[in-house]
Amino acid sequence: MVNSSATLKKVGSTSLTLPGFGFGSAHLGELYNRVDEADVKATVDAAWDAGVRYYDTAPWYGRGLSEHRLGHYLRNRPRSEFKLTTKVGRTLFRPRDPAHFDRAPWVGGLNFEVNFDYTYDGIMRSYQQALQRLAIDTVDALVIHDLDRSFHGDKQDGYEKQLVESGIKALEELKKAGDIQAFGMGINNDEALENTASLVDLDFCLVAMPYTLLDQKSLHAGMANLAKRGVSVIIGAPFASGILVTGSGGPQHYAYGKASPEIQTKVRGIEAVCAAHKVALPAAALQFVLAHPIVVSVIPGAAKASEVTQNVAAVDAPIPASFWSDLKAQGLIDPASPTPAGR
Repeated sequence: MVNSSATLKKVGSTSLTLPGFGFGSAHLGELYNRVDEADVKATVDAAWDAGVRYYDTAPWYGRGLSEHRLGHYLRNRPRSEFKLTTKVGRTLFRPRDPAHFDRAPWVGGLNFEVNFDYTYDGIMRSYQQALQRLAIDTVDALVIHDLDRSFHGDKQDGYEKQLVESGIKALEELKKAGDIQAFGMGINNDEALENTASLVDLDFCLVAMPYTLLDQKSLHAGMANLAKRGVSVIIGAPFASGILVTGSGGPQHYAYGKASPEIQTKVRGIEAVCAAHKVALPAAALQFVLAHPIVVSVIPGAAKASEVTQNVAAVDAPIPASFWSDLKAQGLIDPASPTPAGR
């Protein structure tokens, strides 16, 4: 059972509380490999049986597949016993030529094209579509998804204008009406964390790459600014999209691409400290991000029941204080980084 799930942390100044450990469902959308239904059921069942009670998904994950799958296996669970979040900013529609449709970057997923829309109507439609795919009539919070220049390029300013002048009103209405308890923004890079996240009032940010065991550049800028604003953080990519669980000898996925030689060298350095202290790399990755005072939850992904079991064990594994001291002494993490108390 997940001990880190026992304590609920308040999200911003809202009524929403979340457990410290949750389940990210991007892999159910078949990002790197196809995942058969038996493995999906076993994975979600393993999470539930381990005490995981917070689940996150998105329309983008598998172009709707992740929401379908997660909802299918959660809809018969008592709704009062789990927290559920999904994302807005994309609507899905039938492509002109389904037979020749390219689902990239998803290896599998569904045959649905996406349309970015951060207007009032777009946010509302995205929310309504998500509920239908989930087959669950309520979510606890919504996340503004992928509003950054890495996706939009020169269209970014226009989409930001949509959100500020129109879309944010939809989220405020849904929260005021009690449809959702909170809303936040998904963050993929430091620029978005420092700039885009400051455009509107938020309850939380779902931070992917800008704050991990491998990267703390945001510590004194983006993360510090969120702390001043009273904005909570959910960590969405604690393994930096793979390399912090597979290590330097694996496929070396980093930031949804191939790890640079510099990142690979840094991972090997962290692995050496892990070996010296008999600490598993995934445990260090999960527990490091949870030590930051504004982080309320971490939601690693999984595509197999065994991966869930490993993550659950890692988040509560004992790590001595000397491990974190050695990482700082060797310049492998920012010396100002909050770290867990040793145990």
